[in-house]
Amino acid sequence: MPAYFICTMTIHDPETYRKYTALTPATLARHGGRFLTRGDAVETVEGGPDFAERMVILEFPDRERALAWYHDADYQSASQFRRLASKGRMILQAGRDNSADPDPKV
Repeated sequence: MPAYFICTMTIHDPETYRKYTALTPATLARHGGRFLTRGDAVETVEGGPDFAERMVILEFPDRERALAWYHDADYQSASQFRRLASKGRMILQAGRDNSADPDPKV
């Protein structure tokens, strides 16, 4: 099943952040990942104003490859620029084969 990283962040140093965005695509490709969104406009339609200003959604063939990308030495090296330039959150969500009426797991 596919797996998704949902990443939200607020950037306080765009110049340093660009160093991160320049290095990330190559690491993503090595692990079969792809960008579904990458910094496109985000509109909060419900919830508080504390939502980050930037969102990136990544798709991987499965959870194992998503975690392999995250732990990849080259990605971790690049992510130091992200950590220096922004504050954010990365969430990993596994997909399912039943997308029509999945069990809500409440």
